[in-house]
Amino acid sequence: MKIKVLASGSKGNCSLIATKSTRFLIDIGITYQRLKKELEKLNLTIDDIDALFLTHAHNDHTRGLKVLLKNSNFKIYVNRDIIKELGVDIDAERIELYDRLIHLNNNIEITVFNTSHDAKGSVGFLIDEDNNSLVYITDTGYLNRKYFPLLSNKNIYYIESNHDEKMLMNGPYPYYIKQRIISDEGHLSNETTAKYLKKLVGNNTKYIILAHLSEHNNTESLAYQSTREALDDRKDIRIIVAKQNESLEEIEVVNDKINMHR
Repeated sequence: MKIKVLASGSKGNCSLIATKSTRFLIDIGITYQRLKKELEKLNLTIDDIDALFLTHAHNDHTRGLKVLLKNSNFKIYVNRDIIKELGVDIDAERIELYDRLIHLNNNIEITVFNTSHDAKGSVGFLIDEDNNSLVYITDTGYLNRKYFPLLSNKNIYYIESNHDEKMLMNGPYPYYIKQRIISDEGHLSNETTAKYLKKLVGNNTKYIILAHLSEHNNTESLAYQSTREALDDRKDIRIIVAKQNESLEEIEVVNDKINMHR
């Protein structure tokens, strides 16, 4: 299993997941042209993508959907709430409604779990292929503790580390926006993400991708420092911060080992 984060941040989010038998996108918050250019760097085209999974309907996760639909024919995986929120016409035959468990090409199992965000139907994904696993969490005010057993001790965590609490509260945002961000339907702070990761990581964990950083209320160094300090006893885990305008190296999990490729 491979993950290539194409963009992550307040202005747009998109990741490419590749397994032995399929390639799919999670969210399409970037333009179609940027997606094409990122795929070309991997010697891929839109025709090499088999599906799109949406976590929720906010614009920074769906901005490129209309144009993508016109230039592709793969399936769009959503739930009913997201469909209602999208405001985009999708041919019925292209829609795959997910509930709690998705099977792709026999050997891929995707478990869907609820996140807490001010977007109806917002979800995260646990992706399993053979003995390899990836947790994908973005845009949530908190993570329900009932999911801890499900999400513990996975190989890779892609998880939101949106803001530094001090920067947010001392920053220029209006008070009501600050309250929205720190609410249970807002975004995870660096500190909260670090606390969750300390509880979730296990011996199988090799990699953490800190995602969806706020442009105005966070820095890469602050996000990294919070998680690094929380996991000080796990120096074997590599932590990397996803970027808004630059894709990350491709990370591959093979039998619980990590390979990285530019």
